[in-house]
Amino acid sequence: MKNEKKGFARAHTNIALIKYWGKANNELILPANDSISLTLDKFYSDTYVTFSEDLTENSFFLNQIPMPKKSMKRINHLIDFTKRQYNYSGFAKIQSYNHVPTSAGLASSASGMAALAGAVVSALDSTGDLTNISRIARLGSGSASRSIFGGVVHWHRGHDHESSFAEQIVSEKEIDLNMITVVVDRHQKKVKSTHGMAQTVATSPFYSTWVDEANRAIPEMITAVQNNDFTKIGELAEHSAAMMHATTLSANPAFTYFAPETIKAVRLVHQMRSTGIECYFTIDAGPNVKVLCRTQDITRVHNFLAHEFNEQQLVVARPGSGIKFTKN
Repeated sequence: MKNEKKGFARAHTNIALIKYWGKANNELILPANDSISLTLDKFYSDTYVTFSEDLTENSFFLNQIPMPKKSMKRINHLIDFTKRQYNYSGFAKIQSYNHVPTSAGLASSASGMAALAGAVVSALDSTGDLTNISRIARLGSGSASRSIFGGVVHWHRGHDHESSFAEQIVSEKEIDLNMITVVVDRHQKKVKSTHGMAQTVATSPFYSTWVDEANRAIPEMITAVQNNDFTKIGELAEHSAAMMHATTLSANPAFTYFAPETIKAVRLVHQMRSTGIECYFTIDAGPNVKVLCRTQDITRVHNFLAHEFNEQQLVVARPGSGIKFTKN
């Protein structure tokens, strides 16, 4: 094919400790507040991109299934932006493989769009500027900007494209922070994150307080992470999740991502703490509960949860690495 260029990237999912919930700019996907996340080793996306001037349009295959053209808006936006940046006129065939349940609150869009951004840039130019790739990934999915880096990551909300990017706080080797996901439901969410955010921003009377409190917690979480202060990290993460979900309940009409087993898992976390097993919960826009714990407590937390949930529902993840541009 004419002027063919190929790229590959693998990006891992991330789960926010200080949540991102709501946009200040929908086109650039600028968040209303900063956020901080943990990249996970267990879930990831692999994406292959082939550019050619012989192609007449972009195509996207997720797990070998073609994506309808009507669902390609964000993907095309990301690709078009990157082509302009690198002065390329061809189109792309994209093959992406998600090793994570899609649309179930386990950040499949974060790893998918991060891998897409990395693969597109690796096809068109050098892969050295991770900050630039973080900005590009944000155009596909806000939280994808954080999946470019490993360990614990800070996404700066910024005020324009250049100022909204993610950076690493500590690497995956510098933090004792693990996550056991209780998979309550692997199906797609009834309320997609984008719609849930927009409804909350537009109608919740508590939304401005959420933004203020989330931004206030950022420096506290950065200090806790740098000091490997598990108790403070857990307390801040749990409070952030509770505040975020409170905004959905105060939206009009109100909605929630919780299922009955979500509440059950939260109660088990409280029970564990009362028995001396220190752990904390966080919940994204979905019913699945993520339980934070230290390495020394992984087995105890897992076994406690296994009394109420089956083995297939429990997934242990440790801090993950940043984006990779080779398959090994």
